[in-house]
Amino acid sequence: MTLQEFFNFLVSNPVWIISYFLLIPFTAWLAGIFGKGEGNMDPWKYLYSALIYLVCVPGIFAIFFNLYLFIFERRSIFQTEIFTQLLPIVSMFVTLLLIRRNVSLDLVPGFDKITGLFMMITAAFAFFWVLDKTHLIVISYLPLWQGLLIFAGLLLVMRWGWGRLAKKPA
Repeated sequence: MTLQEFFNFLVSNPVWIISYFLLIPFTAWLAGIFGKGEGNMDPWKYLYSALIYLVCVPGIFAIFFNLYLFIFERRSIFQTEIFTQLLPIVSMFVTLLLIRRNVSLDLVPGFDKITGLFMMITAAFAFFWVLDKTHLIVISYLPLWQGLLIFAGLLLVMRWGWGRLAKKPA
């Protein structure tokens, strides 16, 4: 099954995707009612963490999938699929707003990992966009494996520098 076949299945059977992306904000809303003021305590913060992962991974994928289609594929916005391209993003923002009403997102386990994932994908996406726009062609006598090794080393240095930059002061 290709990604296109999977999206076609979801579009032809919208009850599954609609149910999924309505159930998560509804669960966050119920958790906000039943756990009012207790969002940073053990059972609730792990529920919120699970809800955030369940909605943010598809939401982030949908954001970058849309950017890819609009920037690289030059697809028209009128061809946007509501259920697979917009509903995950809307559900993600609604869920995060509902969770944030009851607990600070800094207290939810794993939220920093989701924001880190978003930042890394954003940086990679921006890097590839710049490469696409500059039409950079590299002609080199350097063997491919050495070029890949240098590239991997540069990525490690960038990651180390980003970690030093983002490190919270003691």
